[in-house]
Amino acid sequence: MIGGRRFLVGLSASRALSCGAGTWLTLALFAATGVYGLDRGGHMPATVEAIRDMGDAAANIAGFRIANVNLAGQNHVTPGDILATAGVKPTSSLLFLDAEGARMRLEELAWIKRATVQKLYPDRLDIQIVEREGFALWQKDGKINVIARDGTVIAPYSDDPRYIRLPVVVGDGAETNVGEIVEALSLVPGVRDKVRAAIRVADRRWTLKMRNGIDVRLPETGIPDALQQLALLDEQKSLLSRDITIVDLRLPDRVSVRLSDTAYEARQAEQKAQAKAKKGSST
Repeated sequence: MIGGRRFLVGLSASRALSCGAGTWLTLALFAATGVYGLDRGGHMPATVEAIRDMGDAAANIAGFRIANVNLAGQNHVTPGDILATAGVKPTSSLLFLDAEGARMRLEELAWIKRATVQKLYPDRLDIQIVEREGFALWQKDGKINVIARDGTVIAPYSDDPRYIRLPVVVGDGAETNVGEIVEALSLVPGVRDKVRAAIRVADRRWTLKMRNGIDVRLPETGIPDALQQLALLDEQKSLLSRDITIVDLRLPDRVSVRLSDTAYEARQAEQKAQAKAKKGSST
């Protein structure tokens, strides 16, 4: 069913058969059934396709032509791709369609997480699919792909509006651990909204690259607690707005920061001025 409508793939043939045609049809069906069984067992050469077409023709005359297909659940995958992958052609018969094989082929498509293929005799086929959802953008070796929650690569990145707001993760292992960092950041939206990308380091821990250039080094464990601490420091002391380059949260009992070169030079000059003033007041 596409948009609440039935997807037509053919018209049912008349079931009226003469005695001669009926005899030929019976023989063709028996022959094609035998070939179909051998084909599923993997014992037939490439010519089986032509023989299957003969069986489909016979079954179609008997009224088993697939007259319509009800599709449900597709969003990214087109009806044409679904039918082609399932092996449904205008000449296909319901009788000789391998529903289990069609299901397995459909589930090999990157976008499709689960598929159900049901034959409803004499002429109807129901295909229901559950698509994967884009969970994040994964950057590796200069390429960006849309990935699912389990790390499955779904599609190359494009300017599709559905992808623009997806979080970005970078590096080896980022795709298989993406749920960890995305879910932890969702608990601190004030920090999450300032993150440009989460970089996987040595497949052990994460470093957050903030939009203003600051790097936030997270610990290997206890990520949610570290992020809560970061959110509190940012709220109370505007930490992520200061002139710093690194915030190091890897140690549980301390937070270390590294000043930018400009801020460091200014700090040094200020300390020298204070020392000079103190020395002058003591004389």
